Amino acid sequence: MPPGHGRTLTTAAQHVTFKVTGAHSRTASTFEVVVPPGFDVGAHAHARSEELFYVLEGELDLLAFEPLVRTRDSWRDWESATGRRAVRATAGTLVLVPPGCPHAFANRGGDPARMLFQASPPPDHERYFEELMEILASSGPDRPVDHEAVARLRVRYDIEQITPLRHDAGTRQETAPTP
Repeated sequence: MPPGHGRTLTTAAQHVTFKVTGAHSRTASTFEVVVPPGFDVGAHAHARSEELFYVLEGELDLLAFEPLVRTRDSWRDWESATGRRAVRATAGTLVLVPPGCPHAFANRGGDPARMLFQASPPPDHERYFEELMEILASSGPDRPVDHEAVARLRVRYDIEQITPLRHDAGTRQETAPTP
């Protein structure tokens, strides 16, 4: 797939390009995701899905482990039984997230970050992104995001949200794609 190709879904703050879908592979879907500054996906887990994150450009804080204590407000201070903590990931960093493993990513920098994101099995994440972008597109300055619709969507697509999704460095909670 040449650069710039693939089916792209865009909202004011989100940009997801489908590179490989369930129509191409029975094993995994692959996306290029632009993570805007100040965005925090929140810690979450999937009972059935395996994910892979590969940072292409910029910096992201990444977490992929079961913490000693799952706090509900923030994942940034989580620590595993072996002392692992979230890492600052730069271009070239790869994180594999097995099913059931809590994980999160956030862009605390001032520039967008890009990552290659892979989810298995397809096409659940593809459908999730499509439906989520429809919900986000129906919101605007005079119409807030329908958080109940997003919560129902997450339940349907095997997403246990552990800590809140945030944008603008944690000052405003908003809804955005949860890989």
